[in-house]
Amino acid sequence: MAATIAVPLTCVNPETTAAEQVASKTLGRGEESFSETRWKSLRYFNLYRLVVAALLFFSALLPAAFPVATWHQGLQHLVLAGGYLLSTILSVVVAYIWRRHASTQITVSVLVDVLVMTLLIHVGGGLGSGFGSMLLVTLAGAGLVGQGRLVIFYAALATLAVLIEQSYRGLQTDLEATAFFHAGVFSIAFFAVAISARLLARRVLANEELARRRGIDLKKQTLVSQRVIEEMQEGVLVLGSDARVAQSNPRARQLLAASESGEPALGECSPELLQAFADWRQERGEVAVLVQVPTNGTQLRARFVATTNGGSDVLVFLEDMSRLREQAQQIKLAALGRLTANIAHEIRNPLSAIRHAGELMREERRGELYERLLRILLDNTQRVERIVSDVLELGRRDRVYSELIDLRQLLPAFVEQWSTREQLAADVIRLEVCGRASICFDRSHLHQVLWNLLSNALRHSRRLAGSVGLLVGDGKVAGQVEVHVVDDGEGVADDLREQIFEPFFTTHHRGTGLGLYIARELCEANEARLELLRRGKGADFRLLGRALGC
Repeated sequence: MAATIAVPLTCVNPETTAAEQVASKTLGRGEESFSETRWKSLRYFNLYRLVVAALLFFSALLPAAFPVATWHQGLQHLVLAGGYLLSTILSVVVAYIWRRHASTQITVSVLVDVLVMTLLIHVGGGLGSGFGSMLLVTLAGAGLVGQGRLVIFYAALATLAVLIEQSYRGLQTDLEATAFFHAGVFSIAFFAVAISARLLARRVLANEELARRRGIDLKKQTLVSQRVIEEMQEGVLVLGSDARVAQSNPRARQLLAASESGEPALGECSPELLQAFADWRQERGEVAVLVQVPTNGTQLRARFVATTNGGSDVLVFLEDMSRLREQAQQIKLAALGRLTANIAHEIRNPLSAIRHAGELMREERRGELYERLLRILLDNTQRVERIVSDVLELGRRDRVYSELIDLRQLLPAFVEQWSTREQLAADVIRLEVCGRASICFDRSHLHQVLWNLLSNALRHSRRLAGSVGLLVGDGKVAGQVEVHVVDDGEGVADDLREQIFEPFFTTHHRGTGLGLYIARELCEANEARLELLRRGKGADFRLLGRALGC
């Protein structure tokens, strides 16, 4: 009977699904590694055996309450049930505290079950006692948690035990064909249940492996997506239908000037953004709007996009308009720089000729009108030359030769040179140096920056004693130095503060609009920062540079 069942076993799985092919690499090996799920299944299997053993023991101990065995077989039943209970308790303890050799544990458990159930079948009067069905459950459980070919071994072992018991019973009594037929049916059922449970276990393990791999891929993808969102230059908000912020990335909290702990409240950060979201909810438009953050005065470009998951959440993308303007400005200046550099070289030669001719014409005295027109010609020629020089200076910002400059030695000589050039009294500029007074900078760049800043301060000052101040001190952060250029003029209007560093922007009819822009570009090339501070009266330009690390 066992041989007839073993033949189709070689053709159990003629075609495999994709999940089974994934599992075949791990399940087709001689020794499988038990996952946490399979260890848990093994513990449940042993707990089931413990419950069955307890019921059998109490049925023998209290036959009136549990009429499983007859009275004259109660002692044999009690001994078998007691031994079976002890073995199941031992298997449960071993499965919990010793997570090794799972196949050996399962094999021992099945051997004990086959032996005990066969003896119970024998003392119970044959397969009609119902203990044969208990073997079917044992083989099903072993098929779910056991190793591949061992499952067939368990079924063959149960079949041999039942056939041997039936043969022994037949030798003692009369041979009955019906009893052997029942034994054969049970034997077929043993193999069928074992094979079915094994195929089901393979499918479950294959799906578990696929789920594990997909979980790992999903976790990696989630981490990558989270990293991308965190590093985005745009702010990202996820808003619910009630305008509550469900999620946000660090850039969004930075743009909205919100705290790092917890999600920001949209109405508190930007009432304009809250109103724009309400308008968008009504019209369902995707037109970008400009909003402002009252805390820091940042102007943002907000774009609303509905999610595609069918929910009511809305994605809000926030962009810093100052950064967008800066990018556009850089692109424009890059193209303008290439153009103006070429033009500057071409202009210088004819411009020098015009200026030389004007100097020669100045030697002739032909009247006041002639002198005034000649003065206009030479002044504008000088202005054009200054513009050309400034444009060419931009091309040299990348050639930086930093050195540690002692401002206590440099600034007095520089101030004297600048005052002489501007024909100023000695007390117009006020020089104060304190602290470390050393800066890591390119010497020629620092000369150009200070010259532009002092010229700008003088142009807007009252030209009195102490009207222009050049102040040097240590920065608030260790290793930094601050250089302030201040004046006593009217200061910079609030609506012009963001434009004064733009190229060709000037409020003076004789200015080129490149002085402050060149100064800032040269500072950035030397890893320094030039900014306009807010003060009561006049302008205060601060150069924040390194005092160490050249």
